[in-house]
Amino acid sequence: MPSTALLRPDVLVLAGGGTVGEAWMHGVLAGLEDAAGVDYTRTEAFVGTSAGSIVAARLAAGRRPPRPDAPGFAEAEPEAEADVERDASPLRAARDAAASAARVGWTVSAPLANALATAVKPAGALARAAALGRAASHGRPLHQLHGRVARWDARFDGRLRVCAVDRRTGRRVIFGAPGAPAATVADAVCASCAIPWVFAPVEIGGREYVDGGAWSVTNLDAARAGRGTQVLCLDPTAGLGGRDRRMAVIRSAFRVASGLEIAALRRHGADVEHIAPNPTAAAAMGTNFMAPERAAPALAAGYAQGRRLAAL
Repeated sequence: MPSTALLRPDVLVLAGGGTVGEAWMHGVLAGLEDAAGVDYTRTEAFVGTSAGSIVAARLAAGRRPPRPDAPGFAEAEPEAEADVERDASPLRAARDAAASAARVGWTVSAPLANALATAVKPAGALARAAALGRAASHGRPLHQLHGRVARWDARFDGRLRVCAVDRRTGRRVIFGAPGAPAATVADAVCASCAIPWVFAPVEIGGREYVDGGAWSVTNLDAARAGRGTQVLCLDPTAGLGGRDRRMAVIRSAFRVASGLEIAALRRHGADVEHIAPNPTAAAAMGTNFMAPERAAPALAAGYAQGRRLAAL
């Protein structure tokens, strides 16, 4: 029987994962909804990082995830991000900074040694700030994504949290959390998706912000969770590259980082369900999470996985 965290989570954590990961997360949620009769727009709280912030904002706005046969599925694909593969110039700079990680676009900034960065946060923030300071201050703007999210009319009403990183300090900022800088949801989502070396940083309140994955791919610790809290985390990167051995190091690093965050929530008494792409979905997603042609197969594979999860 499916767990309470899977079908009736108190907090839904949606991780980074590029265009393809976004599609897979939509698919999993849609499959679970159709098979189990649930509605994830009614979830009490959402935490979104990078692509996950798009999915979270959509749900918080009351929009249910697209289905594979939906005529409006094109809306699920971030148009600006989809052009990355067709324009090699930003990726060329990314390869100079992190050759292997550049193959999945947004992960160029991800902390592959995040476990160490978490253990020594002040030093980690300084190192992150130094790296982000060397990243280009320009890049492809996310105007189309901004317009799409703005049309949803989502609000920071206490349910939604969007994770980004302050480019100057290297520290995480959780938009929508108490004490966070004031921002629109569209601005915060674009900041969370602003991959260093690829997309332009997003200015909010006079400061520049970049992809929340530069702090953590999942940011599970941003969830408001205590004893008995049901947390569902969808993590596309846990299946990164399928069986591609060249991606195994990156995938393993992400798993270590998310594993530490999951353990911390469980120590506080939360019940955490962590869902990764199954082998079929991982194969459909491929090794390049920014490849637009992989979005439709990822959505379909995620939908089938969601239906199977509901039947367990």
